[in-house]
Amino acid sequence: MDVQQHWNRVYQSKGPEDVSWYQRRPDLSLALIAASGVGREAGIIDVGGGASTLVDCLLAAGYAHPAVLDCSGAALNHSRRRLGARADAVEWFEADVTSFRPPHRFALWHDRATFHFLTSAEGRRGYVAALRRTLEPGGGAIISTFALDGPPQCSGLKVVRYGEKSIVAELGAGFRLEEVRRETHLTPWQTEQRFIYFRFQSVR
Repeated sequence: MDVQQHWNRVYQSKGPEDVSWYQRRPDLSLALIAASGVGREAGIIDVGGGASTLVDCLLAAGYAHPAVLDCSGAALNHSRRRLGARADAVEWFEADVTSFRPPHRFALWHDRATFHFLTSAEGRRGYVAALRRTLEPGGGAIISTFALDGPPQCSGLKVVRYGEKSIVAELGAGFRLEEVRRETHLTPWQTEQRFIYFRFQSVR
């Protein structure tokens, strides 16, 4: 299956508010970004953030250098249209995260619900390698996945669910787990999904 084609089909056939992972305002992500201590002038990259409203919130809060990475150009286009002229203040990357090579480093990596779609060990190794390439020394990472009691699939795709031990094992040496929070997400049709958020600090 071509992952890019899959997600382009999703965002060409549905509006951003019509997918199960839609959040009007990503409050927990914003709280964890604040907890990371990253400054308003630092670079923040939202991985898999295609049509997410996180970038809107970052701009409104005064973060000067947000970026969004997604394999789906259709998802990114939703955000560009929504932001209008403000889209010029954002770096946009249409790329596969597992092979992403950033033009510069970022202080904070944020990922809500991308990592759990990587069901192969090779894909996860590529993701972690991209994370290491992208983060500044001492940078932070916020990674959210379905929790161990979360759904076994999403958008017709299988996922890998995580707890503290398994996510730490995947990231390996060089990342210190600072904080764990849990969230029960309500889909637009009021179905509950259990998420878990991990905040890491790079200690390389």
